[in-house]
Amino acid sequence: MSRYDQMKYVRCGNSGLLLPRMALGCWYSFAEFDSPENMSALLHQAFDLGITYFDLANNYGPQNGAAETNVGKILKSEFAGYRDELLIATKAGHQMWDGPYGDGGSRKYMLSSLDASLKRLQLDYVDIFYHHRYDPNTPIEETMLALKQAVDSGKTLYAGISKYPLDKAKEAIEIAKRIDLPLIVGQYKYSLLAQDFAGSGVKKLINDEGLGSVVFSSLAQGLLTDKYLGGIPADSRMAKDNRFLKRETLSDELVVVLRQLNEIAASRSQSLAQMSLSWVLHQGANTLIIGASKTQQIIDNVRALDHLDFTSDELDRIHILLATLD
Repeated sequence: MSRYDQMKYVRCGNSGLLLPRMALGCWYSFAEFDSPENMSALLHQAFDLGITYFDLANNYGPQNGAAETNVGKILKSEFAGYRDELLIATKAGHQMWDGPYGDGGSRKYMLSSLDASLKRLQLDYVDIFYHHRYDPNTPIEETMLALKQAVDSGKTLYAGISKYPLDKAKEAIEIAKRIDLPLIVGQYKYSLLAQDFAGSGVKKLINDEGLGSVVFSSLAQGLLTDKYLGGIPADSRMAKDNRFLKRETLSDELVVVLRQLNEIAASRSQSLAQMSLSWVLHQGANTLIIGASKTQQIIDNVRALDHLDFTSDELDRIHILLATLD
């Protein structure tokens, strides 16, 4: 079976670009101290399953630039003949280097960062270049004009925004229309446990304006897996006091809800992780970004695409459970 027969693809908003329903996030597992062999295996496994979209950012690693450097080496040595079949995205917006020009949304930072990303990735262009976060200290028009310059120069084909609040996303979209910037996608956090993307109105805005939606952290840093159903495992990210997953997050109330969500998932012949991913896509996101440290995790996650339908009873039970956490 062809890799493209195994994956579902959807149009990114009103653009002509097709997105796979799942993308591989190249963040953790692509650090400077990670195994090059495992990184290669992850990328190949994803691509073999039809995941054509590899998602990066200038500061991913977690050492700044490490993920782009490592992925770039693999792309050059092992994927050189597949560049036209791949969708490579990167971002700029968070702290990247020292001094006043290594952060934010200024034209200087955005364009310098893109040039550096292309060098690390060993590519002539990326397919999508995102502004990683709204910068209150830079006029949105300046940032959008920087993205326009990046497109016009051929260094990116499309532009995107990430984590912009509702009013700023609306402003960015209006400016993009005026300056003919191909702003085609918004990237936001979205999961059963983090529904601000929908609740804030941003999801509706993006849909109404014809942008695609790419979402991340759909497993809530691992909370929406079976890992924490019995507490905090000694080898877990939470046990190490990861800054994105604090011990205090796992309240007794949350454990109860996770166990009941797991029961619903089991009744659907899914794992909790698979149901969580299915739910996000059922809610209308075009693409969700998965992370992985093992190839089997990619295989298991992609299986969520086989069961995206939910009964009204399942949706009601999930809604009631989540309401107890408010």
